[in-house]
Amino acid sequence: MGCNCNKNKDNQPAENKQQFRKQEIQEQSLIKKKMSMLQSFATAVASRGLQDNKVNIPLKQLRVVSCFGTEKYGGVLPPCEHLKESTTPGKHYCGGCGCGDKEGTWLMSEAEKYSKLDYPKLNCPLAMPGFSNYQHSKDDEGVEPVTRRWFIENKVSYNEIQQIPVTIHESKQTQPPK
Repeated sequence: MGCNCNKNKDNQPAENKQQFRKQEIQEQSLIKKKMSMLQSFATAVASRGLQDNKVNIPLKQLRVVSCFGTEKYGGVLPPCEHLKESTTPGKHYCGGCGCGDKEGTWLMSEAEKYSKLDYPKLNCPLAMPGFSNYQHSKDDEGVEPVTRRWFIENKVSYNEIQQIPVTIHESKQTQPPK
C-alpha cells in the first residue's frame, strides 16, 4: 500500500486540476471584461449629464470614419470589422463592445434621438481615433498590412473627414420652447 504522495489533495489527477485552473482563469477574465464594460458604460452615461451633453461635429465625424469607414463617401477605408447591422433596417451597432443590438446602442440615429456616437466620453474596443480611449498607432502599424488606426491617422485627410454628413442630437436645454 502506497502513501498516496503522487495524488493531489482533491484526489483528482493533475491534468484535471490544470483544466480547472484554466477554466477559473477564463472565468476571472470574463468577469474583468464585464466589469470594464460596465465601467465604460457608466462613464459614457455620466458624460451625457443632465443636459444631454453631446460630442462636437468634428469628433463625431471622426468616430463615423473609425466605425463606418469612408467607402460609402468615395474613399477606400472599409467599415470596421466589428460593425454589425441591426435587425432594425438602416441601423448599426458595435459587435466588439458587447452592448448588443438595441435602440440605445445604435451608433447613429435620427437627429432628434441620442445615438451611441453622441456620447462625449465613449470607448472603442479597438481604441480608434475619435474615442475617449484612443491610442496613437505605433510605428510598426504602418508596415504592410497597415492597421486601420494607422490608416485613419495618416491616409484620411481632415477635408475628407469634414465631408462626412452627421447630425448632432440637440440637448433639451437648447431646443426652443413649443
